[in-house]
Amino acid sequence: MKSVISVADGDAKIVTNDRWQLINDEAEETAVDKDSVILPLSLWQQRQSVEVLAGRESSADGIYLSPDDDETLLYPWLSVLPLIAIQFPSFRDGRGYTQAYMLRVRMGWAGELRAVGDVLRDQLSHMRQCGFDSFAVREDKSVEDALKGLRGLSVTYGRSVIEPKPLFRRRNL
Repeated sequence: MKSVISVADGDAKIVTNDRWQLINDEAEETAVDKDSVILPLSLWQQRQSVEVLAGRESSADGIYLSPDDDETLLYPWLSVLPLIAIQFPSFRDGRGYTQAYMLRVRMGWAGELRAVGDVLRDQLSHMRQCGFDSFAVREDKSVEDALKGLRGLSVTYGRSVIEPKPLFRRRNL
């Protein structure tokens, strides 16, 4: 992934040397010799079965959730997952926001959460509020311009992963 933005300690920056490679199917997996891969849920589950049979605890692969995948299936592996990528097949599809919020708030996952797919500048601030901390911006868009999207909202009214109290609870009266 070439156009990746990462947020660490509240500071957003462009990642120049991203170690992760997104794999969409088994054919791609065999053609890739990179260690840090992000696999679809079904392929990741198959690989986990092989790892367990081989006597290894777990692989260090990231996992890729499509909008139809159930994030609660990951609960037993949250402690060993280095990265979860959530796909946005279209900017109009908001299911990824819910998956991210569920992973962060309800399941307590604190690892890297990456938005992939149709990720655009206008979405980044809202994605950040749902718990994403890295973003693979669409290849045909400027990553420098997209970085400005994280500076889009200075105050949020409702609660979010970043700010769990709504504005009326934060105000001093």
